[in-house]
Amino acid sequence: MRFKPRLFIILWLAGLVGVFSFLLVDLSALVANFPAPPGTEVPPFTWDLKLLSLIQPTVLMSLAVFIGITLAPKIGLSSPMAQAAANGEQVISAFKPQIVPGIVGGLAGGVALSLISILWKPFLPPDFVERGEQIEKLFPLLTRLFYGGITEELLLRWGLMTLLVWAAWRLFQKGGGKPQSIYFLVSILVSSIIFGIGHLPILFLLSSVVTVSLIFYIVVANAVFGLIAGCLYWKKGLEAAILAHMLAHVVMLTASYFGA
Repeated sequence: MRFKPRLFIILWLAGLVGVFSFLLVDLSALVANFPAPPGTEVPPFTWDLKLLSLIQPTVLMSLAVFIGITLAPKIGLSSPMAQAAANGEQVISAFKPQIVPGIVGGLAGGVALSLISILWKPFLPPDFVERGEQIEKLFPLLTRLFYGGITEELLLRWGLMTLLVWAAWRLFQKGGGKPQSIYFLVSILVSSIIFGIGHLPILFLLSSVVTVSLIFYIVVANAVFGLIAGCLYWKKGLEAAILAHMLAHVVMLTASYFGA
């Protein structure tokens, strides 16, 4: 499969917008919400330190974009809108079939995550709930939309999920024929769980007590939407997952204003 530099640039720039949206976050206030060891002095986050903090997510995002461009076409996954732009075709026409599924998925995901938060809250340690609510307020809407909606979808769906499907296809079908549906379903589940597990280190910073209920909450809450986004990516394209992810953040933010 020939490398497509225009497609890479389009997706990479989109992901970079998400990465740089982290500059809108007050990192000093964010770190202040994590209890530091006694005698440890946390330096202020100057602009040079903020920019340095963007190196790792930029490298990971770049790798994910490369993986997706290289492997997605081989297994029937796509980013219709970005591919249309790279080929000089009608972008809106490529996006239209993804709009309704993306909206439905975003609304369903946002409501589901809000309900999980409400129902699980009584079983969570009070200090975790308090610090979690404080930290949530530090993330501007634009950061949630651009990093959560675009960059995370590039990392988890375009990069990780694509790689998992491709690896299963190569291992079990020797790269021949159309990948079986089970590969997509398992890859959606695995990538979603990995995303949830990736949030577990936060537990030791936000809570003085790590309980089984808290661990399940972190994994389940972060994995639930991954199932929705993964199916949208598989069936409709990457932009459907991005739209759903953005809308889910809007729904959850709206719910938080009403005390959810």
